[in-house]
Amino acid sequence: MPPHPLDQELPKHVDAALADYLADRRTLGARMESNFTDVVDGLADFVLGGGKRIRPTFAWWGWRAAGGDPGGDLAGPVLTAVSSLELIQACALIHDDLMDASETRRGMPTVHIRFGKKHRDEGWLGEAERFGLAAAVLIGDVALAWADDMLFAAGLPKDALQRLSLPWRDMRTEMLAGQYLDVLTQARGDSSPDAALRIDRLKTAAYTVERPLHMGAAIGDAPPELVAGLRAFGTDIGVAFQLRDDLLGVFGDPAVTGKPAGDDLREGKRTLLVALGVEYGADVLHDALGRPDLDVDTVDEIRARLVEVGAVDAVERRIAELTQSALTALARAPIAEPAGERLAELAISATKRTY
Repeated sequence: MPPHPLDQELPKHVDAALADYLADRRTLGARMESNFTDVVDGLADFVLGGGKRIRPTFAWWGWRAAGGDPGGDLAGPVLTAVSSLELIQACALIHDDLMDASETRRGMPTVHIRFGKKHRDEGWLGEAERFGLAAAVLIGDVALAWADDMLFAAGLPKDALQRLSLPWRDMRTEMLAGQYLDVLTQARGDSSPDAALRIDRLKTAAYTVERPLHMGAAIGDAPPELVAGLRAFGTDIGVAFQLRDDLLGVFGDPAVTGKPAGDDLREGKRTLLVALGVEYGADVLHDALGRPDLDVDTVDEIRARLVEVGAVDAVERRIAELTQSALTALARAPIAEPAGERLAELAISATKRTY
């Protein structure tokens, strides 16, 4: 049997669901207050301007793993429900860029930079930067609120909504706890591997892979052993995914990552790569980490030292170990096909080396 179009081209269908929802919200917002359309347009441009739709994809395949039928009556509501995860992601990224003072995302100005420029172009009163920061906070808040609205208006049966309310609730709290821990470790200068992995577990693994899978399985009324298997798989792949992202933040091509090379170093991110670099003797990190004016030559020196001391190889080994343990958990779970095969493919693609 050929793959169902929803299975085969899920990101395209997620994009369409998001575009329809945000267009509807724009109409409603214009009726409330015409100036509010700037906020909706800013959010829509951000949400629809890029992204791999990883979270909806894992949620969809969590549902399929529980026996969900892409050709059934429930497929449309499930698609809308999982698409709401992209609004959670938008909130996280918009606020993360603000907290990190990042100027670009996906090769474009970040939301706070964009709205600061709008303030200057219009010649408005007050500080342009402060207006940009305020607008970004509000747009991120709108994204978080509308994620709830989109999910609960998706048309899922009441029993499915009740089941998924637990992973949905916990996912949002874990994401915010991880974000705070990220900020806190930077403020404390905590470069321990343990702190880095706790951030990865909460800030990325939980809301990127584990909880989306849990949500999808909950919609499908999966048995406890399937939920446990999917969550074990999701936790390890989620951490491996973040470790890969950390490597790309230092060694990746800006044309691919959408951010300047070495931005994580300038922002002072206490990643596992950095923690192991410090532990293994890459002393150049002590003075360089967290310096906004870090030049290209120093970034190149840090890269070389991270390779020389073995920090890069150690992170690569951790990624390989986590990927293997995730695939083992997946193989042991009672998964309806083709979900098992597709999740294994997603695990490899999410953690593969691209630099």
